[in-house]
Amino acid sequence: QVQLVESGGGLVQAGGSLRLSCAASGRTFDVMGWFRQAPGKVREFVSAKDWSTSKAVYSESVSGRATISRDSGKNTVLLQMNSLKPEDTAVYYCAARLTRPLTTDLFADGSGYEYWGQGTQVTVSP
Repeated sequence: QVQLVESGGGLVQAGGSLRLSCAASGRTFDVMGWFRQAPGKVREFVSAKDWSTSKAVYSESVSGRATISRDSGKNTVLLQMNSLKPEDTAVYYCAARLTRPLTTDLFADGSGYEYWGQGTQVTVSP
C-alpha cells in the first residue's frame, strides 16, 4: 500500500525558510511533486521533478525560492523554501504519479498524480 506522509510545516516569519519532507512508502516513484492550497483558493502547483530525466519544474510564484530534491536512501522528497512570503501560507501536499509527464505543463496538472499525502500546514507571518 502506497503512503505519502508530509512533515516539516509550521509557523515562520516572512523572509524565513522551511524544508518540507514527504516520505513515500510502498514503492518508489520517478515523478513526485508538491502542490498547495490556501484557504478559499484552489489547489495550485508548486514544484515537481522527474528523477529519471532530472527535469524539475517550478511555478512562477516560487521559482528562485524553492528547490525540490530527493533523499533516495530514505525514499523521501524534500522541498526547500526560502524567502518565504505571507502569500506562501497554505497546506502543502505531496503527490506522486505513475507515469512521466510528456510535456512540461503536465507536471503541474494535479489530475495526473495518483497518490497524495494528507498535507502539512505552512503559515508565514508578516
